[in-house]
Amino acid sequence: MQVTLTPHGEELVEAALARGLGRSPEEVIERALETIAREEPVLSEEEKEPRRQAVDAMRAFSEKHHLTLGPGVSIKDLLHEGHKY
Repeated sequence: MQVTLTPHGEELVEAALARGLGRSPEEVIERALETIAREEPVLSEEEKEPRRQAVDAMRAFSEKHHLTLGPGVSIKDLLHEGHKY
């Protein structure tokens, strides 16, 4: 597998190398991925369902009451943003 980093990604890898967080770019990236794997829980479909229901309820409530979180920001936007991470 070949991965192409953005300029920002390259800067992050170079900074990590300079701080001694790995001996090669591959090692830095592998360590970063291991950290992510430890932090991100793997949920079963059974565990995900209550979360889906809560999001659906929040979305329905916000649409019913026309809620926003300020000019140009809506709950729908925040929900979508949360799915990125």
